[in-house]
Amino acid sequence: MTENLRPSGAHSTDQDPASYPYASPYTYDGTAYNGTAQDGTAYDGAAAGGYPPPPPYAPTTTGRRRAKRPVALLAAVAIAAGVIGGGTATLVGQLNGQNSAATGSGGAVNGTTVSQSSKGTVAGVAEAVSPAIVEIGAASSAGKSTGSGVVITEDGEIVTNNHVISGAQQIQVTLSTGKTYTADVVGTDPGKDLALIKLRGASGLKTATLGDSSKVKVGEQVVAIGSPEGLTGTVTSGIVSALDRDVTVAKDDSGSGSGQGQGQGGQGGGQQWPFEFGGQQFNGDTGEETTTYKALQTDASLNPGNSGGALINMDGEIIGINSAMYAPSSAQAGSGSSAGSVGLGFAIPVNTLKADLDTLRAGDGS
Repeated sequence: MTENLRPSGAHSTDQDPASYPYASPYTYDGTAYNGTAQDGTAYDGAAAGGYPPPPPYAPTTTGRRRAKRPVALLAAVAIAAGVIGGGTATLVGQLNGQNSAATGSGGAVNGTTVSQSSKGTVAGVAEAVSPAIVEIGAASSAGKSTGSGVVITEDGEIVTNNHVISGAQQIQVTLSTGKTYTADVVGTDPGKDLALIKLRGASGLKTATLGDSSKVKVGEQVVAIGSPEGLTGTVTSGIVSALDRDVTVAKDDSGSGSGQGQGQGGQGGGQQWPFEFGGQQFNGDTGEETTTYKALQTDASLNPGNSGGALINMDGEIIGINSAMYAPSSAQAGSGSSAGSVGLGFAIPVNTLKADLDTLRAGDGS
């Protein structure tokens, strides 16, 4: 027996084409291909050199008949959805390839909102929350200091650190818009380094949303907003470095080596607010009257003037009140000045603030 060898892809036409079928027989619009038609006529492809004849174009009437099928399907789905109740427009839109997201009402964030297009970005968080962060200028017999605060009510309740306003004889608050108000102290809690002040004659202010610090995890991205060195509305970002750090700070300005006038470093600088951690003192002498609290640690850059400002998650929620930072002094080099942040900042968890709000509003902690 002699094999008939031919290159791959070559087709012989000298044998009976019927013995080399090219595909299974099928019928289209009443006409059979690669087999026998309904009227008994065989199509073996011989007239085309062994290839089956190409199928004719589908008649226009058939195309119209087939085009009606998706419409009928949509109508059936719409009726079924109507019986079940609701969702008909959404289902029809999806089956037609339409984007139904624009008709939905979901995606809104309660309180301080971050738009869906910028949610999860530093820029989006800064845009949404910055209007609720203020600069606080406190004047006392010891001098002037600069800190930050967070607006929590439309009529001007502002949360800040106790050490920002401790001993102040006059408090001026500047909004992100540049408008300035005089503020009064409502209540303080030196044991938690928290204070509540109230603006005079304010209304319709942008407020911040207080989050849940118990859900914070190490490694989460955060944003800090405040007025370091009097630079209002400064935004920095980083991550949560650690949880439940025992941070010790002075209860008030008395006894500390820096004093209130220097504790937050006015526009011209000055010493950092002193604190203790791990049995060591940083940025000066904390004095005899101190308090210790559990803090969130962050590497978001904090500098004098950030105290009392917000530490914010990527949903635009306040998770902490910035309160202390470590900055290695360059005084040893003989310059007499202090260096900036090195990524060791601490914030009072927002749940501590929420638990203390009633006390602050009643003035019981003063």
